[in-house]
Amino acid sequence: MCTPIPRRRATAYAAVYAAVTATASRDVAVRLVAVSTGIAVGLTAVPTSAQAAVTVGRAVHKPSPSADDVAKSKNDVRKKAEAVGRAKAQLAQADGEQERFAIAAEAAVERYNGEQVKLERSQQAFQAAQRRVADAQQRYDETQRQLASFAADAYRQNTGVNPWAAVIAGEGGPQGFMDRAGMVEVLARRRTEVIKQVEASRIVANVFRRQAAQAYRDQQTATRQAVDAKTAAQKILEQQKAVVARIGEQKKVLEQSLGTARARAADLARQRAAALEAAEAARARRAASGAGAEVGASVGSGTGAVAARAALKWLGTPYSWGGGTAGGPSYGIEQGSGIHGFDCSGLALYAWNKAGVRLDHWTGTQWTSGPHVPLGRLRPGDLVFFAKDKSDPDTIHHVGIFIGRGRMVEAPYTGASVRVSSIYRGDLIGATRPSG
Repeated sequence: MCTPIPRRRATAYAAVYAAVTATASRDVAVRLVAVSTGIAVGLTAVPTSAQAAVTVGRAVHKPSPSADDVAKSKNDVRKKAEAVGRAKAQLAQADGEQERFAIAAEAAVERYNGEQVKLERSQQAFQAAQRRVADAQQRYDETQRQLASFAADAYRQNTGVNPWAAVIAGEGGPQGFMDRAGMVEVLARRRTEVIKQVEASRIVANVFRRQAAQAYRDQQTATRQAVDAKTAAQKILEQQKAVVARIGEQKKVLEQSLGTARARAADLARQRAAALEAAEAARARRAASGAGAEVGASVGSGTGAVAARAALKWLGTPYSWGGGTAGGPSYGIEQGSGIHGFDCSGLALYAWNKAGVRLDHWTGTQWTSGPHVPLGRLRPGDLVFFAKDKSDPDTIHHVGIFIGRGRMVEAPYTGASVRVSSIYRGDLIGATRPSG
C-alpha cells in the first residue's frame, strides 16, 4: 500500500496487508529480474559516469543461491508433491478396499448370525422329534403291560387248565363265561388298534427324527462354513486396515519431506531475492549520480528535476508502509512501524516538497495535484501512477517519480527498497505533473 492509513484504521487494514504481502512475496524474484532488466536498458544511454557505474555493476558476482539452485529446489518440491499425490491416491484406493472388505465382513458376520439362529432352531426341532419318539414308545410299552396283565388275570381266574370247566363252573356259569369272552375279544381288538396307532406314531416320529437329525447335521455344516467365512473376512479386513495404516504413515512421511522441501525452496527463494535486491540496490546507488546528472542535463534546474534528484538521493532506503514525510524517511504504521523508510506516496510527497510543492500522503490526491501528462511527453519529476483497473483512477495503488528514458524511482513494496525501475508495466494508468 502506498497510501498512508490512520492509526485508528490500522487494524482493519492488517488482514488486507497480510493477503497482499503473501501475494507480493511470491512475485519478488520475477519483479527483481524485471527491475534489473529495466535498469540495464535505461542506463546504457547515460553519460560516461553512469556508464562507469554499469561497468562496476557487471563486475558484481552472481547472487547466491543461484537461479539453478532455486529451480532445482522447486523441482524437488514438485517431485515430492507428486509423490504425496500418488500416496493420497493409493490411500484413497486402500480406503475404498477397506470399505469393501468391511461390507463383506459384515455380511459374513450376519450370515454366521443367521446360521446360528437356524442351528438353534434345528436343534430344538431335533429335540422335539426325540421327545415324540419317546412318548410313542412309552404309550406302546404301557399298552403292552396292560394287555399282558389282563391276559394273565383272565387265565388264572376263569380258564385254568380245562376251558370247559371254566364254562360250567366259572363265575356266573356259561353266561358269565360268554361275557368274559366277549370282553376279552373287545380288549384284543382294542389292543390291536392301539398297537397300530403306536406303530404309526413311532414310524412318523422316526421319520421326523431322521429328518431333524439330517437337518441338524446340515445346519452344523452350514454354521461351520459361516464361521470360516466370517473368520476369513475379518482376517482380510484386519490386513486391509494394516495396509491403510501403512500407506497413511508413508503419506505422513512424504508430506513431512514435502514440507521440508517447500521450506528449503522458500528459503532459497528468499535468499536469492534478498541477494538480488541487495545487488540491485548497490547498482542503483552507483547509478544514482549518473541518473541525477542525466536528469539535470535534460531539464536544467526545473522543479521536476529537483524532485527527481531528491528521490534518487534515497535509493536503497527500505520500504515502510505509511513511512515518509516532507522531511525524509520515517517510521511507518502496522507492519511498517519498525521500519524507517518510505512508502510510494511518502517518497513522492518528500521529493516534490524539495521542489516547493506540497502534496498529501495519498495517491488519490497526488493523481489530481496537477495536469495529466501524455506518456509521450513525460519530463523528469512527473508522477506516474498504476491502477488495478486502468479505466478507473479510484483503483490507483502505486506511484513513482519519472527520471527519464522510461524509468522511475519508486518505493515498491514491503521487503524491498527504493529503486530505479521501468515505468512500462501492465497497470500503468497515466501521469501527473504536480503544480501545487
